[in-house]
Amino acid sequence: MRHRSRPFLALIPAAAVLGGAAPVADCDVSVSVIGMRSAKGQVLACLTTRPDAFPDCTGDPQARKLAVAAAPNPQLDFGPVPVGHYAISLIHDENGNGRLDTRLMIPREGFGFSRDAPARFGPPSFDRAVFAVDGAGTHLAIKMRYLL
Repeated sequence: MRHRSRPFLALIPAAAVLGGAAPVADCDVSVSVIGMRSAKGQVLACLTTRPDAFPDCTGDPQARKLAVAAAPNPQLDFGPVPVGHYAISLIHDENGNGRLDTRLMIPREGFGFSRDAPARFGPPSFDRAVFAVDGAGTHLAIKMRYLL
């Protein structure tokens, strides 16, 4: 009697491909900035997955940085990013010098963080600002805060 296992075995890889989990595609991340006090200057944004690079993305070659013209309610689009955990920091660079100006270590320009993480005696930790990108587009609203 002849054994016919070969055609059946040939179907196993095809079933694994068809029934296996599909890879998760990159997901768009966008931000609405609320609470801007003026339309002067620009909004500087940083998106990172690394706690050691938060809040300014220093030392993270994979970080996404944006600079957009300030407006009453600017929209930021970081584009597609891989699934993971991220944190965002924002600066309202009103004078356009590319950095957060301070007076006696108190910010003179606006700032904001994902999850509306509070800043107490310095920027919040990555853990307070972290959010998940998990397979669907992510849209955040970040409130700009001003101390002076």
